[in-house]
Amino acid sequence: MSRTDRLALLLSLLGMLAAYLVADRAFERLAHLEDEIAYVWQAQALAGGALKLPSPPDTNSFLVPFVVDYDGYRFGKYPPGWSAVLALGVLLDLRALVNPLLAGLGIWLTYLLGKRVLTARIALLAAALTLTSPFFLLNSGSLLSHPLGLVLSSGFALAWLAAYDGHNPTQRWAPAIIAGLCLGWLALTRPLTAVGVGLPFALHGLYLLWRGDGTTRRRVLVTGLVAVGLGAMVLAWQYYVTGDPLLNPYTLWWPYDRVGFGPGHGRIEGGHNLAQAWVNTRHSLESGYGDFFGWWKVSWIFLPFGLWAGRRNKRLLLLASVFFSLVVVYLTYWIGSWLFGPRYYYEGLFSLVLLSAAGIAWLAGWPLTPGEAVPAGRKSGLRSTLVLGVVGLLVVYNLAFYLPGRLGEMRGLYGVSRQHLQPFLVPQAQEFTPALIIVHTLDKWIEYGRLLELADPFLDTPFIFVVSRGSAANQAVIDSFPDRQVFHYYADQPYTFYTAPRPEAVTP
Repeated sequence: MSRTDRLALLLSLLGMLAAYLVADRAFERLAHLEDEIAYVWQAQALAGGALKLPSPPDTNSFLVPFVVDYDGYRFGKYPPGWSAVLALGVLLDLRALVNPLLAGLGIWLTYLLGKRVLTARIALLAAALTLTSPFFLLNSGSLLSHPLGLVLSSGFALAWLAAYDGHNPTQRWAPAIIAGLCLGWLALTRPLTAVGVGLPFALHGLYLLWRGDGTTRRRVLVTGLVAVGLGAMVLAWQYYVTGDPLLNPYTLWWPYDRVGFGPGHGRIEGGHNLAQAWVNTRHSLESGYGDFFGWWKVSWIFLPFGLWAGRRNKRLLLLASVFFSLVVVYLTYWIGSWLFGPRYYYEGLFSLVLLSAAGIAWLAGWPLTPGEAVPAGRKSGLRSTLVLGVVGLLVVYNLAFYLPGRLGEMRGLYGVSRQHLQPFLVPQAQEFTPALIIVHTLDKWIEYGRLLELADPFLDTPFIFVVSRGSAANQAVIDSFPDRQVFHYYADQPYTFYTAPRPEAVTP
């Protein structure tokens, strides 16, 4: 390994550590979003060997967001690509480490992409920008699927370049297959994202089919067949859980949760339209102006210079097009994303990082490719010092002000914290097990939802939690678990367990 390789490896390890610290300190290794709760449920089910389970009695009492009940069975609405990986963490009791490990791998793959299309020094800069990105760290510390998506998208891009941009044709079959596997697994994880990531390469593939030799054409077809074959497992999964390969489980939770435009797509009257698509996209990108690199609202500042510097670098432009392709593809989805930054575009983060690094390098007077002769007008030690000084100040601002503030906003998100689990972990509460806990929500459903961390899909944990839906529904659930003690729980009296619903006059 070269010196830059070793430094990049160190940045990758630091990325793992930083992501874990975010997971531990900001998110307390807990699911906060409904999406995360559903992913955890699916991972637990898969760890137990099940893609679907018989529905529990009175399904609405056992509410799990984005986990649907259909035809007598319960299953998550999300394709199983990410949950299968998360299930490994569940089996090993290392759930909180899965995304941090993927984060480190994402930094390393970003560095390798930079080395392939630019120089090792610029690639190292790209890896460092990734490490300090609030957008990167927020998602890497979560239980969302995006870190796996970044690994798969960057792995796909790297394998594609290795297969179709090398000089030794005898060694390009393996990367061609790997590219197909990465894109196919991405489709099994986030299908619409796979479309956005794959679209620029599909256009390149069509060009290769038209102008390439026979061996190149066969490799392109192999990549496509592997990707389509693995991605088609989404249809097999839909058939298994619903009995219909074309029935999208998303629509079983919200019938309007569809990709496309017009009636039946989205919640607005008349359905999703281009005007709403632009509103969603603008809001999503505005959240990224600061989150991408933590440079207040100017995280995009080096992108124009990177586009100019790389205007003749076809490989860099191919990689850069991924982010913009994702923006265009997600115009077809009825809702945007901004809480964790514009996370629907997260799998294209390497596009922004490489373009920004190229822009910084061009302004600093660095060569952009190995062996490039830098024009005399760009050679200046003072120029390089000034540019790197500005970048350094921006990074310091991010690490000292923007990133701490951004992480602070996410701490205790939606009222989810480990302190809410403590009443069930004290020895006195453990003596009540096995117990059925009927949770009476006073304000929001999360008073019940945050307790699902202590449960699992198989309903065999010491505590089973149900949300109160009235005396008749509660009694039906109680009758289904005759071997468990029954207690009523109220969030405003966390260490008090009632054997019957408390009188209405009781206050905290």
